[in-house]
Amino acid sequence: MAHQQRSQGRLSPSGDTQDMGELTRLLAPRLAYFAGVARTEHVTRAAQEMNVPQSTLSRAMARLEQDLGVDLFARHGRTVSLTTAGRTFLASVERALAEIGRAAEEVRADADPATGKVAFGFLHTMGAETVPGLLHAFRADHPRVRFSLVQNYGEAMLERLRAGELDLCLTSPVPDAPDLVARRLDEQKLRLVVPADHRLAARRRIRLAEAAEEIFVTLEPGYGLRRIFDALCREAGFRPRVAFEGEEAETLRGLVAAGLGVALLPPPTVARPGVVELTVTAPRAVREIGVAWLADRPDTPPVAAFKKFLLSRRGSLLP
Repeated sequence: MAHQQRSQGRLSPSGDTQDMGELTRLLAPRLAYFAGVARTEHVTRAAQEMNVPQSTLSRAMARLEQDLGVDLFARHGRTVSLTTAGRTFLASVERALAEIGRAAEEVRADADPATGKVAFGFLHTMGAETVPGLLHAFRADHPRVRFSLVQNYGEAMLERLRAGELDLCLTSPVPDAPDLVARRLDEQKLRLVVPADHRLAARRRIRLAEAAEEIFVTLEPGYGLRRIFDALCREAGFRPRVAFEGEEAETLRGLVAAGLGVALLPPPTVARPGVVELTVTAPRAVREIGVAWLADRPDTPPVAAFKKFLLSRRGSLLP
C-alpha cells in the first residue's frame, strides 16, 4: 500500500524532456543525503556526520523514494540497507557527486589569483609576435597564471566571447555592441603589398587609388580586415577586382610573391622575400586594435589582472 502511495506522487517516466528536467530538479538536492545514508546505513549517524537534523534526513529519503517510485532502502529498526534499486542508484549518484566535486575544484582553481586561468582570443596576425610578447611581460608579475589561447578572425571570437568560451579577446575593428565592452588599444598601419617585379615595386609611397586597376588578393568576407579593405577602396573611389580570397594574411603575402595579385595587409612579423611593401598615403590606411569582453560578467582575479595589464598597454600594444 505504501509503495502505491509513493507511485501516485512520482513524476511519470514518460521520457518527456520537461518531465525529466523537473525530476532532476527535485532529486538533485537530496543526492548527497542519500549517499550519506547509504554509506553509513544508519540515518542517525548520517545525520550527525552531515550536521542536519535526523527528521530532515528521514523526510528527504522518504520524499526521494516517493519521487522515484521505488524503495531504495530496507528498514531494520534504526539501521537501513540498500535494496537492489538502491545499489544501482547509488553507483550513479556517487559518479555524479564526484563529477560535481571535480567541476567545483576546477572552477575554483581557474579563479585562483595566483594560478587561475584566462581564456584569451586574438587575431591570427597577432599570434607570431604581439601576443607572445604580451604574455611574457604579464607573466613577469604573474608567473603561474595559465592561459587558454584561441586564434581566430574577429566575428568568430566575438561569438565565442558571447558563448562564455573566452574571457577577453584582441580584435579589429573595435566592436560596438550593447552586450560588449570594448577599448581601443592601438592602431596598425596597412601596406600595399606588391610582387618584387611589379611596376610599382620601385615606389615607397602610394595613394590607394593608383592601384585601382590591379588584381587583389584579400581575406574572405566576414573578416574584420576585409571590411576595412572594402571601406578603404570605396573611399579611394574604386571597387577592387578580387582574384583570391583567403583566411590568413601570410598566405595572401605568399600569393602576392607568386605574382597572383596585390594585397592590403598589416606589416609582417618577418620580412618576406619576393614582395615589396608600400606605405599608403591616402586614404589613411590603418586598422584599430582593441580588447573586448562581455558586459556585466564578473571577472575572476586572473582575468581582472590581465585586463588591467592590457589596458595599461594603450598606445604601445604593437611592437
